[in-house]
Amino acid sequence: MFTKILIANRGEIACRVAATARKMGIRTVAVYSDADANAAHVAACDESVYIGGSEPRQSYLRADVILEAAKKTGAQAIHPGYGFLSENEAFAQACADNGITFIGPPASSIAAMGSKSAAKALMEKAGVPLVPGYHGENQDPDFLQQEANRIGYPVLIKASAGGGGKGMRIVQSEAEFKDALSSCKREAISSFGDDRVLVERYLSKPRHIEIQVFADSQGNTVYLFERDCSVQRRHQKVIEEAPAPGMTEERRQQMGEAAVAAAKAVGYVGAGTVEFIAEPDGRFYFMEMNTRLQVEHPVTEMITGYDLVEWQLRVAAGEPLPVTQAALQIKGHAIESRIYAENPEKGFLPSIGQLHYLHLPEHVKFEINEGTRVDGGVRQGDTISPFYDPMIAKLIVWGKDREQAIARMKQALADTQVVGVNTNIAFLGRLFSNNAFTSADLDTGLIEKNTEQLLPKAQAASVTSIAHLVAALLSKRGQITPSSHQQQHSTDPWDLNDTWRVASVFNETIHLRDGETDCIVQLARSGKEWTLTLDGQSHAFTWRVTQDDGRFATQVCLAGVNSSMSVIVQGEDAYLFDQGKVTHLQLPDDLHHSADEQAHGGGLVAPMPGKIISLAVNTGDTVKAGQTLLVMEAMKMEHTITSPSDGKIEEIFYAVGDQVSDGAELIKLSE
Repeated sequence: MFTKILIANRGEIACRVAATARKMGIRTVAVYSDADANAAHVAACDESVYIGGSEPRQSYLRADVILEAAKKTGAQAIHPGYGFLSENEAFAQACADNGITFIGPPASSIAAMGSKSAAKALMEKAGVPLVPGYHGENQDPDFLQQEANRIGYPVLIKASAGGGGKGMRIVQSEAEFKDALSSCKREAISSFGDDRVLVERYLSKPRHIEIQVFADSQGNTVYLFERDCSVQRRHQKVIEEAPAPGMTEERRQQMGEAAVAAAKAVGYVGAGTVEFIAEPDGRFYFMEMNTRLQVEHPVTEMITGYDLVEWQLRVAAGEPLPVTQAALQIKGHAIESRIYAENPEKGFLPSIGQLHYLHLPEHVKFEINEGTRVDGGVRQGDTISPFYDPMIAKLIVWGKDREQAIARMKQALADTQVVGVNTNIAFLGRLFSNNAFTSADLDTGLIEKNTEQLLPKAQAASVTSIAHLVAALLSKRGQITPSSHQQQHSTDPWDLNDTWRVASVFNETIHLRDGETDCIVQLARSGKEWTLTLDGQSHAFTWRVTQDDGRFATQVCLAGVNSSMSVIVQGEDAYLFDQGKVTHLQLPDDLHHSADEQAHGGGLVAPMPGKIISLAVNTGDTVKAGQTLLVMEAMKMEHTITSPSDGKIEEIFYAVGDQVSDGAELIKLSE
């Protein structure tokens, strides 16, 4: 067994690999970029080596620098994690050429499966069913357009070397094809260094089911059952579960054996995932093979009881698989949710910023258990940067059946609280209450089909939420209950910053802002009785507050009804957490904002930090509402900025290649 390995990755997966290595007594080496100098994965490892700038091309994609770091530190093997160089055949071969073990399949296997086009040709030869499409080498745009027309719309354009939803576009008509192809190729070259694509028929109600396979160097190959990854947005997985709901033993065996055959066809060694797309009638088609560990591997670990990273390390060291196919069994049901820093209400745009507050449910870290597990790579105080995937953590739960797993996931989400960036936590909570999901009516279009329920219009803050914020504000001043205040240094009542008054009468007006709406709260005390008045309605009001780690745990009785919430106050912003729902209220400082003005009327601003990669208009152009103005790249994904209304381009403030900050004015648009 190895005594030291280098982890050529960052974030959650680097921490995950380090955790298993530590349990096995293997020392670890981290690599890090400028943005990751103080990252969690650096602290999780025994040694660390700086490898370059913040952009992946300057650091985590630099194979030569990573190999040099392994040599310098005496690492005998390199674990690539997922993403970055994990499916790069040249890197795997370079490791072999330098006498360093690549913890993954041989370079030849990566080459065979790394190109989606080549892999599909291989599977077609082996008799594995394929979705109708074009998987060849001819990349001429006119030819690809002809192939799309032949296949019939809608079609899916997919980066041949891609993964993770990057470099993929659904095209509904011939008129949309060329623009979608150009965008797809740009994203593919940026993310994978390869702009080749394939085109195939887009199935209208498909399920995404993948099979976990594992092979050793002695010729043994097994499948560790399936995962259902159908719940996706923008072609990226949001929820994964194992086993797949409704899967029969016969179909499981058919898909498992097909996956094993695919692995054996390319001389596979290590962990891999064979992905299939399945139709409602049960027919399934080979989609691709990911020659690495998957983000969603924990759900397989939870239902089988095996640590897949430990298997990777043992197989890479030449050991045989620890069990045979006959010994593998499914126990219970597991679900994983990806907690992202993103804004679902704004098209799931990434959200950049510091994690001022991060509270997670009771859990184990990176371990197999029959409860709640969290795999994460960031801590409170860390920054979600524009350079990498915006995942905060993965919540994984186990239940004796799917119903119990869903219930546990809903509670885990309700106990997860983040301040500093927008997140998808409330969105996920609604997903787990969605009828289509709970009834297992799954397909990759579930989110789009249920947008109205999953992305409801913003509602005004309830009087109960406002009462909880008032309770937190009173607690900040020392009034933790209606009748008592916190102990303070002075014994002089005139020094107490609470509601004590000589005449036992107290009145106060509190100004809040709920989105664009101003809220005026009247708080009054007469003797021992408290009243909270909002919108002309008065309510009897009592409260009790405790404080821990910057969080106010508020208990409020409003008009005889008791409730509890968690409240975080950051400057002028307050966040109220109630069973997974977050309410954002502001505490405006009118004096501070009295001089605030918009720098430019009619300006169009950047929704996140990123790079301008394409401009579609020029100064003086007349544009229509919804027309593309420019394309930005952030976190390896393209984001199209469109005109909010008809108008004329007065001024363009940035050029292609410029980096822009969140909120920067991009274009001045006049009506």
